[in-house]
Amino acid sequence: MAGTEYAGVQSTAMVPKAGYFTPLLHVMDVRRSIRFYQLLGFELIDLEGDPACPGWARMHCEGGAVMFLLAEEPFDPTKHALLTAMYTPDLPAFREHLLANGIDVPPITYPGYMPSGSLSLRDPDGYIIDIHHWSDAEHGAWLKNVEQKKQAGVLPSGG
Repeated sequence: MAGTEYAGVQSTAMVPKAGYFTPLLHVMDVRRSIRFYQLLGFELIDLEGDPACPGWARMHCEGGAVMFLLAEEPFDPTKHALLTAMYTPDLPAFREHLLANGIDVPPITYPGYMPSGSLSLRDPDGYIIDIHHWSDAEHGAWLKNVEQKKQAGVLPSGG
């Protein structure tokens, strides 16, 4: 099968690919990060080292994962170019859940790129986490848009 070129990248049916994309976050306290990310809906699936002070932990959420790697020295997370995005079908209820668990959460905003609602907070080490409202209506509209792009040849059809 002939390959198709997208943005300068040659694509063929048998090209090796990487998968299981997992951001690794340097953190000052792995246990503290586990507790915080559990409030966001992550589940602890693995850790290494002393359970009271693990050297790393891997957590998973529906459709994604994150790993925490114990920093060997203090660092400035504002100098790390990492932004993360998560989605929830009920952003107001999710915000209330975080507030009830002692997390400082800003008000929901309604930016042009996410008119159904968004909020941005920082994890215990200062990493930015954007949480967006994503209901069945938004998902359906997105799937329709993706299909239109495939039909127009903007995206590969996958078939």
